[in-house]
Amino acid sequence: MDLKATFRRAGDCRLNRPCRYELVIFDCDGVLVDSELLSCNALIDCLRRHAVEVDLKTAMERFLGRSTGAIRDYCAAAGKPLPEAFFAELRLAVRAAFTTALEPVPGSADVLRSLKVPFCVASSSDPDRIDHSLRLAGLSSLVAGRIFSAAMVANGKPAPDLFLHAAACMGAAPASSLVVEDSESGVEAARAAGMTVWGFVGGSHYKGRDGRRLLAAAGAERVFDRMVDFYEGEGRRIDGAHR
Repeated sequence: MDLKATFRRAGDCRLNRPCRYELVIFDCDGVLVDSELLSCNALIDCLRRHAVEVDLKTAMERFLGRSTGAIRDYCAAAGKPLPEAFFAELRLAVRAAFTTALEPVPGSADVLRSLKVPFCVASSSDPDRIDHSLRLAGLSSLVAGRIFSAAMVANGKPAPDLFLHAAACMGAAPASSLVVEDSESGVEAARAAGMTVWGFVGGSHYKGRDGRRLLAAAGAERVFDRMVDFYEGEGRRIDGAHR
């Protein structure tokens, strides 16, 4: 890695002194909670009931890390517009799947507890789903009051709006913010926001897929697959990290 280039991106940091991130922004689905397979399968089932056939590969490529608007646009382009009631149906299906089987990503709670710098969550999901996910995973108390949803901005990922909004609310400069993302659209959004981004491929939705290649190609500066490795390598730049 080109350390000089890394320091230049950090905005207020200088080459002659240590540089740290002012803020760490975590995606929720696929980073803090292992939810992507559950939500994709619930989506596939709901679409099938409305005569829209989508396989798991397509669902992941088209909708992973994006808001429900991506689903609406995809179906409309295919000549099968969805009724507005579809999204209420989908929310109920996802909620039921999460209640039955959702688990936190191993080690995610430990990372949140150990961070000394400010951190928050920024997700493409709607606020109710984020809240439900974090409560089921036992993470709510760790991020209370620091949750940002795509519903708060005009444009969802891969646009930078959500990450820029989160950083502004948290009082951090984009160039000194670090994003942890599991989707290509999320990585692209963080890059567009001028932030450093790490790719995480420890979720079950990456089994059998070359997630490292996908996220690196999208622009992730580091890709890792276990939260226990969060502070390894480039992670040592985070102030207060447990070495």
